[in-house]
Amino acid sequence: MRNVKGLAQAKAYLASRGNLLSLEMPAQLAQEVARRSQAIFGQPYTVPEVVARILREVRQGGDAALRDLTLKIDGVRLDEMEVPKAALVKAAEGLARELRSALELSAQRVTSFARASMSKSWYDPATGLGERIVPLDRVGAYAPGGNAPYPSTVIMTVCVAKAAGVREVIVCTPARDGVNPSPVVLGAAHIAGADRVFRLGGAQGIAAMAYGTESVPRVDKICGPGNIFVAMAKQQLFGQVGIDGVFGPTETLVVADDSADPATCAADLLGQAEHDALATPILVTTSERLLRQVEREVEAQLPGLAKKDIAATALAGQGALLLVDTLEEALEVGNLVAPEHLCLNVRDPWRWAPLVRNAGGLFLGAHSAEVMGDYVAGPSHTLPTHGTARFASYLGAEQFIKRIPVVALSPEDALALAPTAATIAYAEGFTGHARAAERRLK
Repeated sequence: MRNVKGLAQAKAYLASRGNLLSLEMPAQLAQEVARRSQAIFGQPYTVPEVVARILREVRQGGDAALRDLTLKIDGVRLDEMEVPKAALVKAAEGLARELRSALELSAQRVTSFARASMSKSWYDPATGLGERIVPLDRVGAYAPGGNAPYPSTVIMTVCVAKAAGVREVIVCTPARDGVNPSPVVLGAAHIAGADRVFRLGGAQGIAAMAYGTESVPRVDKICGPGNIFVAMAKQQLFGQVGIDGVFGPTETLVVADDSADPATCAADLLGQAEHDALATPILVTTSERLLRQVEREVEAQLPGLAKKDIAATALAGQGALLLVDTLEEALEVGNLVAPEHLCLNVRDPWRWAPLVRNAGGLFLGAHSAEVMGDYVAGPSHTLPTHGTARFASYLGAEQFIKRIPVVALSPEDALALAPTAATIAYAEGFTGHARAAERRLK
């Protein structure tokens, strides 16, 4: 992990990180994409070009294109795209008792949090103004299925959408055994209350939900994480369909003082590092002693991880230990990073929480581990990454509603306001607008 000392050096280091769109694709991956696209499409494409080709084919070809692409890309023959409801029930019933109980508790807490945060319609008869809160009609949730199943992603997307009142939630997730998606993902979909599930992955699954096909209904919004092809598909489809965001590699920033436990800090950093070779684990501390202890703990705990090679790559590439003079400086660094997860492992974290302006999620105190947010705390774990927490929020109930302003003016209010409307309309050259306002004066 990189060692950085002092606020000035920390700022220089952060400035060198760039932004989400400046992340460079590893040369090896770019070469592999070109090789595979040559084999599949007859031309060596970049990732954006591959995704644009897939979107175009699905938009034009519907189900036939989905079957063709899934066979060529995933090696899966799609006889039936939709997973029967009975298979979802069977998958849930087949889960190990401990896992099913864990998913049910997670679903309960996520649903409760989403309902508590839900906005409510309002109307003020005195002014004739109000606002209607209207849920989206249909939402699509994507559940990755590459190297491992992610039932938590299903819980954290479907439960929030259903709690917001979305009429229909569909899930797209790729087949893992050549026929069906992961039974854990299917079981989670049933527990979360998903209405329909389709055996579709990658950019073609995103395209199917965005455009709609003979079998897959068109959705109003798509949410959920995925690989680079999924992220690029969501980016290219923005405007055609609502999206929750384009997410980069995951990241955690731990702010710690000399009261923090080094082993716990190291465990939190490693828990982030094992996600992805491009994950970012950062410690910012006011204690050089703690920094050295955490550094040793990371080295000691790393060999015990099942995904130690991934974690080691992330630590070497993006990991950093930043030493600053004060907690004010530490939180200044945190606001500059605007991390997906910001953990305050300090004395009296509530005292320092008001200084946090930019964070996808805020975790106060050593007991509020980021891993709890990943699985069971309550808020959705889908959070803005790579600095986008400066302007974006987590996947909450607000992302699944529309806010419709209501205007119901009384005759008296219309008489009082019409001259103002007409004056502004004339200034803008819109005589039709002005005359429409003036008619209310007659």
